[in-house]
Amino acid sequence: MSDETKPLLIKRYASRRLYNTETSDYVTLEDIARFIREGRDVQIVDLKSGDDLTRQYLLQIIAEHESKGENVLPLEVLTDLVRSYSTQATSVVPQFLAQSFELLRESQNRVIGMSPMAAVPGFEAMRQQQEAFLKALTGSWPTPGGKPQPKPESPPPADTADDLEAIKRHLAALQAQLDRMND
Repeated sequence: MSDETKPLLIKRYASRRLYNTETSDYVTLEDIARFIREGRDVQIVDLKSGDDLTRQYLLQIIAEHESKGENVLPLEVLTDLVRSYSTQATSVVPQFLAQSFELLRESQNRVIGMSPMAAVPGFEAMRQQQEAFLKALTGSWPTPGGKPQPKPESPPPADTADDLEAIKRHLAALQAQLDRMND
């Protein structure tokens, strides 16, 4: 596996300091967030126990950005996420979110490809940062069986109006599934 495709290994020492194994130096949460925005996958492990702490640190990065007023997640979404931890919907929520973000990512890629903005300097870097954020947010969510979420099948390419209708149908089907689980 090349360095480009394997995750950047960050080790957490007992002192809670984070160590970048590629550059042999200590890093901060902001450094890790920058690696992710640049499109790099990271894996954070506890040096002593070997436990994977990636999810914990990614959530901490998100919480810090949200607390600084960089609100990406609407209050209703956060509320629904908290509720999902105490209901049977827990088994559906990760899959729903992963599929929703995948649909969003695919739609954005199609729109970006048609956009005159694609020629603006720096636009590609912004697009890659957005993709990295979405991947970081959804990439490591497990399925109910505890295994990593498989990549959902993507719908065939269509025009923008058809994409919107497909997304609406997909969301309605997922909502109906959630409703059945709550009955």
